[in-house]
Amino acid sequence: MEDWHPEALAAIADRLGIAFDDITPPCARRFSCKDGLSLNVLDWGGSGPAAVLLHGGALTARTWDYVALALRTDARLLCIDLRGHGASDWAEDYSIGSHATDVLVVLDGLRIERSRMVGMSLGGMVACEFALRYPDRTESLAMVDVVSRPLFGATTRMRAFMGGFPGASTVEEVVAMVLAVSPKSDPDRLEYRMRALLKQGHDGRLAWKCDLRYRGASDYAVLLHHLAGFEARVPDMAHPFLLARGGNSRVVSEEAADDFVRRFPDGRWINVENAGHNVQEDNPRDLAHALEVFWARTM
Repeated sequence: MEDWHPEALAAIADRLGIAFDDITPPCARRFSCKDGLSLNVLDWGGSGPAAVLLHGGALTARTWDYVALALRTDARLLCIDLRGHGASDWAEDYSIGSHATDVLVVLDGLRIERSRMVGMSLGGMVACEFALRYPDRTESLAMVDVVSRPLFGATTRMRAFMGGFPGASTVEEVVAMVLAVSPKSDPDRLEYRMRALLKQGHDGRLAWKCDLRYRGASDYAVLLHHLAGFEARVPDMAHPFLLARGGNSRVVSEEAADDFVRRFPDGRWINVENAGHNVQEDNPRDLAHALEVFWARTM
């Protein structure tokens, strides 16, 4: 399926109050990892400092489209399809370490020495792991709605929907399915998201663009254990840190946000109002502004 829908993107961005001048599509680039896996990267161009944006589990690099429109004149934005997601290859190894190494492959391939790191949910874990492993390649770290002890139980309904998805004939059919269980969702933004998340399978029906083989209870236990392990590691991080919590998030409480940020030598956190877990889609204007302010402070 074609991922680039500029008219829909521009209309939604305008309605969300996002100021933008350039609606040209990002350049799709591919990078090969040592294990032979191929990664897809959306390079939004620009001459500013590099910033890597990493999506959450079961999402794709396109989840950053609204934010990228707002920030593309201020930074060289690189939105990566994590392995097993979007147009990147599926793999047998989905460890956080392997994801972090993939980011390094992209930066090396583009000859970028240092980058601002931004990640939402799973992408936030990867961004944090990268910053800890490769401090000399990191300018700053921003994590979006993920902390060391999140309430992943709040995502049960969403994960059940993804795992039990029977396929569909049209995107509109999928949108109707989601609206049936989440009637307050914005239909236009929902359709834009689904066009990025779905692909046509061998049987002609639509299926997810992600590998759901490793999303059982044991795999979430591994993720939670890795997240908790950050608590002992981040006190040594010298980079500026920002946690952007969705103001309506059920995954990250304010108490958990405050506890996690206190462990960083140079950390702060904010609430992004009118946003749930998917902050970058729920309120991209305010998230983009928060990143601008954060980056300006770290220059």
